[in-house]
Amino acid sequence: MRIYDLKQKEVINECDCKRLGYVNDILFNECTGCIEAIIVPGIGKICGIFGRDTEYIIPFKCICQIGNDIILVKVCEEDVLKKCKY
Repeated sequence: MRIYDLKQKEVINECDCKRLGYVNDILFNECTGCIEAIIVPGIGKICGIFGRDTEYIIPFKCICQIGNDIILVKVCEEDVLKKCKY
């Protein structure tokens, strides 16, 4: 599987069956080459027009299953929702 293939999959939280969005980026360890987390954009500011100020940084260990169309994760939404650094 390629990183591009992950970006085509929707991320769904298994705890509350909420759709979090699609993978936007991947955080990986440069020394080991292992994926540490997937990054999913958060909710848009005003009607989704003016960008986003939050994102979900989901640790790779929280991924339960990667299917053909979706990625199931098991996370507490408040723990993984972070302010964007850019």
